[in-house]
Amino acid sequence: MTVYEEIFEVIKARKAAFENNTAEENSYTCYLFEKGVDKICKKVGEEAAETIIAAKNNNNDELKNEINDLLYHVMVLAANQGLEWSDVEKVLSERNEKIGNLKQFHTTDKLS
Repeated sequence: MTVYEEIFEVIKARKAAFENNTAEENSYTCYLFEKGVDKICKKVGEEAAETIIAAKNNNNDELKNEINDLLYHVMVLAANQGLEWSDVEKVLSERNEKIGNLKQFHTTDKLS
């Protein structure tokens, strides 16, 4: 089991605890589930922006932390929407099989 799968299992367990009213009092993950999809999406957007800023600042120490924050919030979003992490990985695997198939972009001949 990968670290992402392990974290996703914890997130799903927190979601189940939230839904059963047995959530831990100080669980940030349960707080996100309580606030709902709008809050979760807002956090995904914030973390994406912070990831971009860290990259633009050329700060890899900050970047690796922001990427992990982004991935965590994406996982919470997936769990909230009923997706399994294996579903996400399956799509990535399918796309991996297509590596090297560069899409042809439409170009306009400005000389004619």
